[in-house]
Formats: sequence, C-alpha cells, structure tokens
Amino acid sequence: MRYKVTFVVGLALGYVLGTRAGRERYEQMKKSARQVAQNPAVRNAAETAGQSGRQVAGKAFAVVSQKVGAVVPDSLTERVRTLRGRVGGGAGTEDEWGTSNT
Repeated sequence: MRYKVTFVVGLALGYVLGTRAGRERYEQMKKSARQVAQNPAVRNAAETAGQSGRQVAGKAFAVVSQKVGAVVPDSLTERVRTLRGRVGGGAGTEDEWGTSNT
C-alpha cells in the first residue's frame, strides 16, 4: 500500500510540475519542428521520398494486378492512375490536402 501511495503522489507531483514547464517546452519543440520542415534540404528529401514511394506503389500495383486480374477494385485502380500522373507533375503542384510539393 505504501508503494501505491508513493506512486500516486509522484505521479501527481510530476503532472503539476510537467504542466508548468510543459507548455513552454511544447512551444519550443513546435518551433524547432517548423524550422526543420521549412529547411530546403528536408523539403527536397521529402519530395524525393514521396516520388519514390509513388513509383514503388505503381510497380507493386502492376505486379499485383497481373496476378489477380480483374479482382482489383475500380477505386484502387483510379487512385493509382492519379498517383502515376502526379509522379512527373513537377514541383509546385498541390496535393489533395492543398499543400505544395516543393
């Protein structure tokens, strides 16, 4: 019983102290994450990874569709076609979330 009470007191104390410093630390982490995301090298790496992922998905779709034939749903087929069209879309095009792929 003593250990349970000690644990609960420690948990409560940690919560109170954490909430006081927590918001400030959260704002620091948010600012750092924003700076990293706006770095041109990070943006280029993310765009390259996205293009590579779309290419791999297209190849995988082709292999799977050859094996399963007409069983692939039309919605999936249409989605892959739109992704394939976007691979060569170039920088500055917007995705379905309204963000730029630059």
